[in-house]
Amino acid sequence: MMKILQFRNGDTMPAIGLGTWKSKEGEVYKAVTEALRIGYRHIDCAAIYGNEAEIGQAFKDAMASGVVQREDLWVTSKLWNNAHRKEQVLPALQQTLRDLNLDYLDLYIIHWPVALKEGIGFPGSAEDFLSLDEVPLSETWEAMEQCAEQGLARHIGVSNFSIPKIKNLLSTARIRPEMNQVEMHPYLQQNALLNYCKQENVHITAYSPLGSSDRPVHLIQTNDPVLLEDATIAAIAEKHSCSPAQVLISWAVHRGTSVIPKSVSPVRLQQNLEAASVALDGEDMAQIAELDRGFRFINGSTWAREGAYYTTTAELWDE
Repeated sequence: MMKILQFRNGDTMPAIGLGTWKSKEGEVYKAVTEALRIGYRHIDCAAIYGNEAEIGQAFKDAMASGVVQREDLWVTSKLWNNAHRKEQVLPALQQTLRDLNLDYLDLYIIHWPVALKEGIGFPGSAEDFLSLDEVPLSETWEAMEQCAEQGLARHIGVSNFSIPKIKNLLSTARIRPEMNQVEMHPYLQQNALLNYCKQENVHITAYSPLGSSDRPVHLIQTNDPVLLEDATIAAIAEKHSCSPAQVLISWAVHRGTSVIPKSVSPVRLQQNLEAASVALDGEDMAQIAELDRGFRFINGSTWAREGAYYTTTAELWDE
C-alpha cells in the first residue's frame, strides 16, 4: 500500500515518486511512460534537467491513451537559480508548464537558495552570481506566492534550504512553504532538519536516496563511500528478501518523508515502487540510525567560491 503525504488543503502526494535528474534525452520519455504504466503517480522534474519537454510528451501521450488522468498525477518542478528576480519567476513557471504540457503544477519549488545572473545555467566564475542581498529569497518567494494565487502551482516550497533559511522565509511569507526537498539517506540523515520541518508542517522529499552514483564527475572523490554497498543495508536487505535499494527507499518512507529514486530501467522502476511494501522493523531502523556520517554526495561546491555570495559550502548549508 503506497503511503501518502497530506497537504494543508487535503491534497495527497504519493510518498514514492520518480526522480528525473540525469535521465538522458531519449531515455526519459520511455522511463516516464513505463513508470506511469506500472503505477507511479508522482513525477519529480526541474527546468535545469533539460528534459521537461520530453517528459511533457510522455504525460500527453499517457493521458491521451487513458493510462492516467491529470488529477491522478502529482507533478513537481523547480525554479532555476537564474530566474530569481520577481519578474522572472512567473515566465519561468509558464515555460515549464508549456514544456510539461500541463495547466498547473502540483508543487513548484525554489531549486537552490542561490541566485545567478539571467542566462547563466551554471557559474563559470564569481561574476555569474547575484548576491542574496541584491535579490533576496523573500523577493523570489513573493513571486512564488503569486504563482500559487494564480492557480498555476497548487503548492509551493523550497529545496536545499537549511533551518535558518526556512526560518527567514517563514518570517516574511504570506503562504508558508509546504515542502523542502533535500539530499537525505542513511549517510546524511539530517535529523534536526527533519524534526524542525515536521514541527513547522513542512514536508520533506529526500533526493539522492540511493547515494547518487551517477552524480556529476566533479562531485566524486576517490574515497567517497558507496551507499548501495553498505554492509548493514545489505544485511537488512537479505533479512527482508529485497534489494539494498528497496531498503533505502523504505527507510525514507518509514521516516515520514517522500522519496524520489531515479531510474530508467523497467526492472528497477518496478523494484523501487515495490519498496512501498518492505516493512522495516524497529531494529532495522535503529541499525540504520547508526550509519549517519553527515556525508553529502551533492556537496554544494558548485555554489561556493571566492567572491561569490557563499564563499564556503558551510555557509550554504549553515553548518
